[in-house]
Amino acid sequence: MTRGRRREHYQWNMDIIGVPEVTAETELISSIVTFFKRIGITESDVGFKVSSRKVLQEVLKRFNVPENSFSRVCIIIDKIAKLPLDAIKAELMSAGMSEESIKELLDILSIKSLPVLEEKLGSTCEAIADLKQLFSLAEKFGYSGWIQFDASIVRGLAYYTGIVFEGFDREGKLRAICGGGRYDKLLSTFGGDDIPACGFGFGDAVIVELLKEKNLVPELNLEVENIVCSLDTELQGAASMVASILRQKGQSVDLRATRINARRLVLVGSSEWQRSMVAVKILATGEQYE
Repeated sequence: MTRGRRREHYQWNMDIIGVPEVTAETELISSIVTFFKRIGITESDVGFKVSSRKVLQEVLKRFNVPENSFSRVCIIIDKIAKLPLDAIKAELMSAGMSEESIKELLDILSIKSLPVLEEKLGSTCEAIADLKQLFSLAEKFGYSGWIQFDASIVRGLAYYTGIVFEGFDREGKLRAICGGGRYDKLLSTFGGDDIPACGFGFGDAVIVELLKEKNLVPELNLEVENIVCSLDTELQGAASMVASILRQKGQSVDLRATRINARRLVLVGSSEWQRSMVAVKILATGEQYE
């Protein structure tokens, strides 16, 4: 199986609903950058490639490519780093694009500079305005060094409608770390109204591989503050009550006696419970009290 891909994984999703402005996408990327910083990943390790679906829409519109071909073209372009160029061209032609439009599209998708794209599409293009605002806001958020323009980023899922982005490792050893974008028309497909929205998905598989590469996998402290045990099956309810009281006070509790790395052992015995008491043992020292 491909490195950084598993049959099952945990995923962090974040979405902002109801905000049509690019500030939403900027905040999403900022959240991911903040997470990276907290786990020791820097902008020299990871970056974000940013573009907009509207770039692709503009090119296809200029060459009168039917709108119903748009989703298929996005899926093909998303494979551009995985397939030979001739295979990409053949698939685009089968999607209804002419040789001239394919050449123009591939030329634009190779652009890595926003000013160069603006020269090609013109300053009135909506995609240019969105992207310029995002890069301006990224400067103010303080993470402009993390992001770069790459017109080839389209994301394969059909529902994206605007800015799209992918997190990647700068050494190029791994698959995309995370990705997302704007999807203003997705919610209506489930029977509701169209609502401005954007979000991202961030699986655990690739980031774990990167943390291993950088020797940044944290040593998790599995210590629990209290183990609460009932000394009689009839006192299991009482033990649960004690656990609830401790948790309400903000302490971690385990009701299983198999844990050994705990600070205190709380014993709920019959004689103590009759006096509304419990026995507490400090496991590090052996000291015991009620």
